[in-house]
Parts: sequence; C-alpha cells; structure tokens
Amino acid sequence: MTRRKFVQAMLAAALAQAACRREGSFEGSANPDFIPKNRRLLVPEHGLYTGAYIEFGDREDEVTLEKIENFERLVGKHQAIVASSSYWGEQTFPIDNMQIIARHGSIPLVYWSPWDRPYTEGLGPDKYSLTSIIAGAHDQYIDLWADQAREFGWPIIVSFANEMNGSWFPWSGVHYGGGKQIPGSNPPAFEGPETFKKAWRHIVDRVRARNATNIIFVLHLMIFSDPQDKWNLAAQYYPGADYVDWLGLSLYGSQFPGDAEWAPFAPLIDWPYTEICMLDPVKPIMLCEWGAAELPALGDKSQWIRDAFRIMKEPHYSRIKAAVFWHERWQNSDGENARKYSNLRVSSSPGSLEAYRHGVADPYFIGQPILATTKGR
Repeated sequence: MTRRKFVQAMLAAALAQAACRREGSFEGSANPDFIPKNRRLLVPEHGLYTGAYIEFGDREDEVTLEKIENFERLVGKHQAIVASSSYWGEQTFPIDNMQIIARHGSIPLVYWSPWDRPYTEGLGPDKYSLTSIIAGAHDQYIDLWADQAREFGWPIIVSFANEMNGSWFPWSGVHYGGGKQIPGSNPPAFEGPETFKKAWRHIVDRVRARNATNIIFVLHLMIFSDPQDKWNLAAQYYPGADYVDWLGLSLYGSQFPGDAEWAPFAPLIDWPYTEICMLDPVKPIMLCEWGAAELPALGDKSQWIRDAFRIMKEPHYSRIKAAVFWHERWQNSDGENARKYSNLRVSSSPGSLEAYRHGVADPYFIGQPILATTKGR
C-alpha cells in the first residue's frame, strides 16, 4: 500500500468512527438501554463492515453480551455486525437478541429461516413451505414479526431463506419443481426459482406494508449453486431491484476432515462475485458468512485468512461492503467425519488467530456501523 492510500484509508476510518460517535454510538451514554429508533445504516464509501457469527448454540440464537465481548477481545476489534438466527418454528421475534446487539452498538444480521423443528437439513419442505407462505398461511406471524421489528426501531439486516440455490434447506429451489420450465415463459423461467421469488416478494410486501422501514433485506446465495444447472444460477432467484437492499454470499473454504482437497480463497470468490455483480450494477455486496476449517493436512488456514483480507481490499472487489466471519467449532455426526471436529473459529490455531487479528486491524475493515439520522419517529 502506498503512503497516500494508507493516509486515505486512515482518514476514511476516522470519519467512519466520528460518524458513528455522532449518530449511533452508545459509548458514554447515560442510559445504555436506550436504543434510538431513527437511525439508518449507511453503506461505507470506502472499506467494509466487519462482523461475525459467534457460536450462539445449536439454534444459532443464544446471543449473549459475554460472547460478543469475548470475541471482540480475541480479535481486537468491535463488530459492526453480529449475526444470529430466527426460526419460524419458534413463532417469535427475537427481541432479547436484538436488544443485546443494538445496545452493544452493533447491527443485527438475522438469518430468518422458514423452517420447523427439528431444523434438520435434507428433509425437504415442512409446515413453513414457500407455497404456504405464498398462499398467506403465515401472514399473521409475518405481520407480528414486522410490527415488533418496527417498534424495535434499530436497523436490522434480514437474510430470508438463505442459500436457496443449494439443495440442503427446505426452501431450496430443488424442492419446488427445480428446473421444470414454466409453459410459455420466454425467456425460460423455472418453477423452483419462481416459487422462491414469489415467496420473497410476498414477505417484503407484507413487511413494508407494516412500515418496518428499519429492515434491510439481503438476498443471500451460496457461492456455487447445487446443482450447477442453468435453472439454479443466481440470476434465476433475483426478485428485482425493488425487493432487495443488499446482495449476499456464503463463502466457505474447506470445512470437513474428509474433504479431498484445499479450497483457496481467490478461486472461491472470483466467479461468484462476478455472477452476483451481474444481478444489479449498484447494490452493495455482503459476505453474509465466510470462513474455513483448520485442516493442516490439506492447507494453511492462516494463509487462507491473509489472502481473504488482502483480496477483499482489491479494487476489483470494491462492491463488497460487509464480511461476517463464521466463528464456530462443531462435532460432525455422520459419514466418515463422524466424531471428528470442524473448527472454523478464528482461534483454531495461533497462526490463524494472528492472521485474523492482523487482517481485521486494517482501517479498511470498519468495526462501527455508520449511521445517519432519519426523519420521524
């Protein structure tokens, strides 16, 4: 980095921090429980927001201030975004989690999943199917969720039915007709993606009708579609510019001890970034999930992390405006990986932790949300 670029990065970070203190920081507040309701999250002009999902339990919803603060001490930086899940099977709005995150001065990213218990992958559609959403069967719950989000007031990023271009979740396009072409459609439209888009638009229309303007919708895809067929590509799932605020990707390197080979960061992001940029010329892009396991027999995770931070700063990837690291370790329960661990934590090894701390310390990676005051409320 040249001295000029370094000074520009430092200045941008300083302005971001100043904006946060001016508009939305809770530092020094006489009432830390107070959550302003007239704030709007801005897209950084320079740099990107850093965030994390921080091992919030089996349902990904056990948010605690202790876990957030411990993670921040570990990596040496406040998190602009903190991610967790909200499952339709719980029939609740996760107000406690939202308040913890907002009072900490972070923006919640909520994976809002139309999924019924026991939340097991690979079982196909359940009670909260896309078709039942379209038919209006769950409008009361959607309205309740939107009303409570509106009253909460603080910005919330919502990833509804993420990774729909995969094959593992009950809302995946493969379960709703997949690549079956809709008769008479020109250009060809396919039942799986079209069903998803109808459900997405139904959700957004109802949320907006409840005036929950603090909800930011991110269309959250997997980097590579499964199956890799034309009908299942990202463009097929785009519900239109009026229905999406951000574009998002899940980007994972190797995750399991049984993986055959190491997956470097550069080829993982190259085509998916190009593909998602083609959906819309201006929407900001978020890595809604990113990470890799510590698998020394396959590759060097510390180098993977260093490469990731370096590549995200390259001008070619300047539309990436947020990156949320998946900090978790789990025991696998099936196949050849049974009883083996997948460790995606930033602290999976001293080298990986040092690489993450060094990368995220760069002012390009913004640890405080940049907020503006909105009218009303």
